[in-house]
Amino acid sequence: MTVSAWQPEVPGITEVFHARFTAHAYPAHVHDTWTLMILDSGRVDFALDRERHGAGVPETVVLLPPGVVHDGRTVTESGFRKRVLYLDTSVLPAGLTGAAVDTPLLHDAALRDRVHGLHRALGGRELFEAESRLAFVRERLRDRLAGWGPAGPRPPGAGLAVRLRELLDARTVEGITLAEAADELGEAHTTHLIRSFGRAFGLPPHAYLTGRRVAAARRLLLAGMRPAEVAVAVGFHDQAHLTRHFRRYVGTSPARFARSGRV
Repeated sequence: MTVSAWQPEVPGITEVFHARFTAHAYPAHVHDTWTLMILDSGRVDFALDRERHGAGVPETVVLLPPGVVHDGRTVTESGFRKRVLYLDTSVLPAGLTGAAVDTPLLHDAALRDRVHGLHRALGGRELFEAESRLAFVRERLRDRLAGWGPAGPRPPGAGLAVRLRELLDARTVEGITLAEAADELGEAHTTHLIRSFGRAFGLPPHAYLTGRRVAAARRLLLAGMRPAEVAVAVGFHDQAHLTRHFRRYVGTSPARFARSGRV
């Protein structure tokens, strides 16, 4: 298992993540960014919005939208090697989420070449070139997603689930109990709150909150903050608590992840 991650000084790219895993399974989680992935070897199986997909064809580009639950796991004994860009909504607007859920696998050799070129520029710290290459990647992605309609109607209880998600986003660090959330949202039954959230987003509220904390930890670690300080800053009890969840979601320890950004 090898991991390399860093935050480039390129507007729109929040993180670059390169990894090789021989045996790893990501739990269900969400990002607040777009996830743009290419595979250099092996195969990946993942679920997006409860529908399973498999990627491994060299020219396939995987695009996962923000705020939509997904997981991931190795398929073969040899594992897989991937390169990922996390892109904010200045690159792709959130309005394209529905199209991306419908077509997370983009079989497009030209797009893959553009993403590969962007990674090479980022790896060489050629920031001006990277900005130019990102513009062409964005253009190709928008062209591929153009013409798709908005996502379908929300399931029953989605309004309550969205309000709970907004509450969790606002209370990521300090946290909130289900009883407090139910009281604030005017919901008498915490079980209904959990079921509504699960139906809408595909994972329980506590798993969503953990994923949000891990995502925040990634940014702080790459910015140079020590793991023990990061744990407290993002809402974990201590460094051991952070490390346990970080390994599940990222496949490596916070310390190794932080060091990879300083290579």
